[in-house]
Amino acid sequence: MVARYVESSRLPTAWGVFDMHGFEDVESNKEHIVLTMGDVGDGAPVLSRVHSECLTGDAFSSMRCDCGPQLDAALEAIAKEGRGALFYLRQEGRGIGLLNKIKAYKLQDAGADTVEANEQLGFGADMRDYSILKPMIHHLNITAVRLMTNNPRKVKALEEHGVNVVERIALHTGANPHNEKYLSTKAGKLGHMMDETG
Repeated sequence: MVARYVESSRLPTAWGVFDMHGFEDVESNKEHIVLTMGDVGDGAPVLSRVHSECLTGDAFSSMRCDCGPQLDAALEAIAKEGRGALFYLRQEGRGIGLLNKIKAYKLQDAGADTVEANEQLGFGADMRDYSILKPMIHHLNITAVRLMTNNPRKVKALEEHGVNVVERIALHTGANPHNEKYLSTKAGKLGHMMDETG
């Protein structure tokens, strides 16, 4: 994946003022961002989250997933620490896109779980590509992270790109009647670590 840094600016948020760094994937024309707070390039492990875009969860507060609450919890944790990085990757629906995600939701309404729905549409269970992280991490001079995630693939992706994951921090925001099956499927079929302690 070929990516280039574009520009940075300040981003005031409800949690505090972040620096927003924009990157473009030259091959797909997708745009990705990193929100940082404090000096993340000083060599010390950086509190971090790799978050894939979820318009329904992040913007519309969907209760079918835990994406929006995880995003909020990660930004709040970074702000509380005063230093950290949130990588926001434009990979809607585990990489299948927004319209296919709506189709997958329709299949889930009929009884399929989230993995079965993707597969019925002809996709893999998880189509996300984390190689875009490499140029982003390199630009920010991040060498070690304390990663907020339940997904072992994200730990592996960072380590493959030369980043030392010194700690995995569990990020659980609670279940509700609309996402219980989704969370169970992530644990049972995708290997997500749903323990509370990390």
